[in-house]
Amino acid sequence: MDFALPQTNADLLPFAAACATILFGLVALFAPRITLRLLRLETRQTHPEAVAEARATIAGFWLGVGIVTAAFYNQPFVQMALGAGWLFTGFGRFVSILSDRGATIFNWVMLVLALALAAAALAPVFGFIPN
Repeated sequence: MDFALPQTNADLLPFAAACATILFGLVALFAPRITLRLLRLETRQTHPEAVAEARATIAGFWLGVGIVTAAFYNQPFVQMALGAGWLFTGFGRFVSILSDRGATIFNWVMLVLALALAAAALAPVFGFIPN
């Protein structure tokens, strides 16, 4: 299997979204307390499994999907998997803004970030970025 770097914008966008996802995953894996603080979540000394949740569920998912997308950035189904993950992350954030009185600057910034990453992964799949 050959690994080539992206040459076109249609390849570069999903690859960049994958690299950002990998970066988030690495931070969550190696600095889970910082990740939880950035996400506005708190841990307790009596529950060390909260830190494990950041390393496992958050970092594991981000790293797994990000690495596969970076390796196979030109595969439409892989792009859709990454894009759908970020799109539904944004959808969950939007539901929280509407339902939980969560209309904070942080939530709006995170919503825009999730939608931007989703758009970067999905735009080539749906033909918005020509090859």
